[in-house]
Amino acid sequence: MDVISIIGVSRGDEYSPNHVNNDAAIFNRVAEELRRMGCEVEVYAEKDFVDREVKGNIIFDMARDKTTITRLKSLEDEGALVINSAYGIDNCVRKPMTELLIMKGIPHPKSFIISTTDEYLEDCYPCWVKRGDSHAMVKEDVAYATCKEEVGNILADFRQRGIPVAVINEHLQGDLVKFYGVHGTDFFYWFYPSPCLHSKFGLEKINGVAKGIPFSVEELKMQSDKAAEALNVPVYGGDCIVSADGTLRIIDFNDWPSFARCREEAGTKIAECIYNRVKEKKR
Repeated sequence: MDVISIIGVSRGDEYSPNHVNNDAAIFNRVAEELRRMGCEVEVYAEKDFVDREVKGNIIFDMARDKTTITRLKSLEDEGALVINSAYGIDNCVRKPMTELLIMKGIPHPKSFIISTTDEYLEDCYPCWVKRGDSHAMVKEDVAYATCKEEVGNILADFRQRGIPVAVINEHLQGDLVKFYGVHGTDFFYWFYPSPCLHSKFGLEKINGVAKGIPFSVEELKMQSDKAAEALNVPVYGGDCIVSADGTLRIIDFNDWPSFARCREEAGTKIAECIYNRVKEKKR
C-alpha cells in the first residue's frame, strides 16, 4: 500500500490567546498519532505554509489567519481533503455561526446581529455583545452588558477597533458546560469549567459555580454533532448552558479547540477521523 502523505498546518500564536502551549500540544499529538498509523506527516507554521505556497492532497490544520484560510480554500477547490475545512473555519466566525446554528435548528440563545454603527433597540438584558467578524482574540471581543448604555459603550469600542458587526446573545441562567467532540467517532468529552478555572478570558465566572443540573449527555452529543455537520467542522468544541429544567442551548462552537483536559484520547480520535476520511476519499 502506498504511504499516505499528509500536510499539517499549526495555529499562529496570536490566535491562541492564553492557550499557545495547549493548542501546540494537541496539534503535535495528532501528527505523532498519524505517523504511528504509518502516514508521512510534514508540518508547517501558518506563515510558512502560505509563504512557501505548500501544496498537498491531504491537509489537517488548526489555521485561523485569513491568508492561510484563503490558501486552504484554493487547495480545497482543487480537490484537496482539508480537515477542518477552511470553509468550516469561516463558518465558526460569530456571525455566520449564529446564522447557521439558528437556520439548522440547533438549540441556541435568542440572538441579534447588528452593525456596530446601529443602535441596539431590543429589550433583552442582561446580554452578551460579541464581535461578529472573527473569532475572539482579546478579552474585549466578548463583553457582558446589563443595560442599553453598556451595550452602547461596547459597540463604540468595537467601532473604534474597526469591528463592523456585532452579535448580541441573551444571557442564559444555568450551568455552563464545555464540551469537545470528533464527528464520526464515539469521542465526546464534557466538563464544568467553573471549579477548575479552565478559561481563556475569565468570563465563565458570570454564571458562577455549576450546580450540577441533570442533563442528557446523549442529547448534547447529538446536537453538537449536528452543529459540526452544519458548520463543516468535524473536530470541534463549544460551550453550552444547561437551564434549571435541563434544557440545553449551545452558546458557542469552535473549530479545533485545545482539548487540554483530554488530549491523549482526543488526539487518537482526531487522527482516526482524518485517516478514515482519507480512506473514503481514495475509494
